[in-house]
Amino acid sequence: MNPTIRVAAAIIFVLALGSTAFAEMPTTIGEGEGEVGIVAWPGYIERGETDKNYDWVTAFEKATGCKVNVKTAATSDEMVTLMNQGGFDLVTASGDASLRLIAGKKVQPVNIDLIPSWKTVDERLQNAPWHTVDGVHYGVPYDWGPNVLAYNTEVFKEAPKSWSVVFVEQTLPDGKSNKGRVQAYDGPIYIADAALYLMKTKPELGIKNPYELNPDQYAAALALLQAQRALVGRYWHDAMVQVDDFKNEGVVASSSWPFQVNLLSSEKKPVASTIPAEGATGWADTTMMHSEAKHPNCAYKWLEHSLNPKLQGDLASWFGSVPSVPAACKGNALLTDTGCATNGFDNFEQIWFWRTPTAKCEQEGKCVPYSQWAKDYIAILGK
Repeated sequence: MNPTIRVAAAIIFVLALGSTAFAEMPTTIGEGEGEVGIVAWPGYIERGETDKNYDWVTAFEKATGCKVNVKTAATSDEMVTLMNQGGFDLVTASGDASLRLIAGKKVQPVNIDLIPSWKTVDERLQNAPWHTVDGVHYGVPYDWGPNVLAYNTEVFKEAPKSWSVVFVEQTLPDGKSNKGRVQAYDGPIYIADAALYLMKTKPELGIKNPYELNPDQYAAALALLQAQRALVGRYWHDAMVQVDDFKNEGVVASSSWPFQVNLLSSEKKPVASTIPAEGATGWADTTMMHSEAKHPNCAYKWLEHSLNPKLQGDLASWFGSVPSVPAACKGNALLTDTGCATNGFDNFEQIWFWRTPTAKCEQEGKCVPYSQWAKDYIAILGK
């Protein structure tokens, strides 16, 4: 079992205490209300505007009469803020947001009996603890994948073997320093990336899980990130800005998503990606419904549509991710029959999926909660 799944169970009880006061789940789906509002990661809800080959919205709108309105969000914190503000029906939440939304009663349980395609979902995801509390599902798995190390192939003739190229000042293969030429993710959850690097490079710290850090381990991660601050030219959160930075601003290495790497590769830019020896954090995203969704019928129709094998395969091809429906791995012209393997279908056990750090953890003593992560990371960025 993935280690993040094992330890995530330890925080479920605490979160579940505030997550049960919801109205009864619907037992039928009525006529669509005419629209559905979705908060989504960039590249997750495409209607062919960027590339006509990638469109999984138009056919849905024609079939259901539900117009899809999308608000993109660049970080999990932004998604939580938007859902707290309200006015949206669905959100494609990562594991560092999903349990916060459940605990805050901002999302509602989902009746999987109203989603016929649920049975096609990867069994590794069906009961994942980032969307399942006390056996109750609060969303539908959408897709998943690793946070990769993107690099310039003209600078690195061979793929970097370690995340040290973005964490430690050094001379790169082109004879120049990495200072000012690397980026880091603009989100507190990135502290886990530093912890994962230290887990492998400084075993004496005793880090067993990058999301469960005692004060000493946490201090070491912060020290690494504070030192990294001098190297980082820009902290990225906007995927398209990062694409431009690789093309025009001299960025040669950064944590990234396969989405940006795919876009750059499609433009014949010298950018590739790798998962270094220390491993990688990652995301397993869930489409969740707002507790006060104004268009629940259209929302349920989208939840079913989101599991369509064609959509799943196209999304995985576009984003460089892995579909939550394994059937999408075969017969999709855009993804191809090798796409799932290329995107990491068999690496599930090696990825430390994002989740919300809490003070409760398996090791002795208390761990540093996400609220402190947020405060300290803002201080590092100098915001």
